[in-house]
Amino acid sequence: MSASILSSGRGELRSPLLAPPPDNIKKLCMEDMLKKHCGEFGRWQLRHFVLTNLAWALEAFHTMVVIFADREPDWRCLAGCDEREKSVCGLEPGSWEWIGGPGSSTVAQWGLVCGEKYKVGLVQAAFFVGCMVGAGVFGHLSDTKLGRKGSLTVVCILNALFGFSTAFSQTYWEYLLLRILTGFSTGGIGLCAFVLATEPIGTTKRGTVGMSTFYFFSTGIASLSGIAYIFQSWRELYIATSIPSLLFLFLVLPFISESPRWYLIRGRTSDAMDLMQTIAKANGNHLPDGVMLALDDETINTSITHQQNFKEELDSREAITGSLIDVIRSPMTRSRLLLAVAINFLCTIVYYGISLNVVNLETNLYLNVLLNAVAEMPAFAITAVLLDKFGRKPLAIGTMWFSGVFCLIGMMIRSVGIWKVVRMFCGVMGIFGMAGTYNLLTVYTTELFPTMVRGAALGCVAQAAQTGAILAPFVVVLGGGLPFLVFAICGILGGVLAFYLPETLNRPLYDTMAGMEDGEGK
Repeated sequence: MSASILSSGRGELRSPLLAPPPDNIKKLCMEDMLKKHCGEFGRWQLRHFVLTNLAWALEAFHTMVVIFADREPDWRCLAGCDEREKSVCGLEPGSWEWIGGPGSSTVAQWGLVCGEKYKVGLVQAAFFVGCMVGAGVFGHLSDTKLGRKGSLTVVCILNALFGFSTAFSQTYWEYLLLRILTGFSTGGIGLCAFVLATEPIGTTKRGTVGMSTFYFFSTGIASLSGIAYIFQSWRELYIATSIPSLLFLFLVLPFISESPRWYLIRGRTSDAMDLMQTIAKANGNHLPDGVMLALDDETINTSITHQQNFKEELDSREAITGSLIDVIRSPMTRSRLLLAVAINFLCTIVYYGISLNVVNLETNLYLNVLLNAVAEMPAFAITAVLLDKFGRKPLAIGTMWFSGVFCLIGMMIRSVGIWKVVRMFCGVMGIFGMAGTYNLLTVYTTELFPTMVRGAALGCVAQAAQTGAILAPFVVVLGGGLPFLVFAICGILGGVLAFYLPETLNRPLYDTMAGMEDGEGK
């Protein structure tokens, strides 16, 4: 009896502390592993989502700061001029002065009025040129070498560097160059943050949660109006709006994880599995030993019969990469890309155009910017509630047409007396509708393309959107009712084009082109 006990004890001592993987390993794609074992949106995803999307506030600061930094301040007569004049263009030099001094804005600093007024639109458009280039560059890098988190880290560093440098610009042309460079880094912020935040979320939760992304952008705009009210010198304002980039870099990014989907397509399956274990544990779930992540074009539910093969499969899978050429080569993704490019181009003209057009409304600038930002938030809530009920496509069409109709009404109203407030209301309603569109388009476009080319496709779409943003300042310069007319046409036309996009409600996020073609062909 003692011998048998000793034998049993020796057997227990020989047992490893961690059991080896079972003989049969079941392959699961990311969507199935999240749904069955890790949790589609638990404590881990919530924390990761919030921390990552704080980056949207940085984009809001660097994008919208020009509303205040490049504004035309009020002026007053000194001697020999008539204060009833509506413009300083016909006044003698020295007979008037800017209220707040030359440091109140770039317009006052470098005299960007009268024949030089076009330079205000030029610097704003140049910023979006930088955004367009940056979106393409960082969209590609986020799919390949740098990854989602690595790209976000780089853009935050560049944002802080260029933002601080802008505050010390000595000439207009130096200011213009630094705004282009700031745009280059800003163009990658939202792109990288959105993909990184939503890729670890399961199919049934991704739409509603993804719609919450733009709350962070709108909160950034609302905060900017308060910051600008405190720092009324344009140089101080640029410093104040660049500090958050450093805070995000050192206080937030260290606590953000790389996307498990990026690990998977790059052949780093061990890293992806480790992260999935972490997600499952943080969500109060358990990831069994007998499962392994697989790409969606691999045979699901196939078994690996030997433990050694499991280890080899885990460590030797080659990275899968894609480019914009792959998107264009496939008829399915090519048509989606062209439509997404056109729709985002049109919608961005409206969104940024209405945001910048507040300078033409002759109402309180700080209040108007705040109202526009606040108006966006219920739009996000409503579209988030309706997104999974009506689908992406009908909601995109409806919100674009909603915005277009109010812009059409705004075009018909003269900016005199009480009608100024009515026109401002039309602008607020226009931004309400287009904010909902802009938000859901980010979710919608993400679902139209597989992981291996998602960053590249979104980068291309973002470049198209930035092209629209480049044109927006020049539309605003037209003044009067013309900007509202342009915004109305763009909104209505965008809704028409959305009719030709496929619905992606309850469809999985595919990993590869082959997986998408097989899945969509069923």
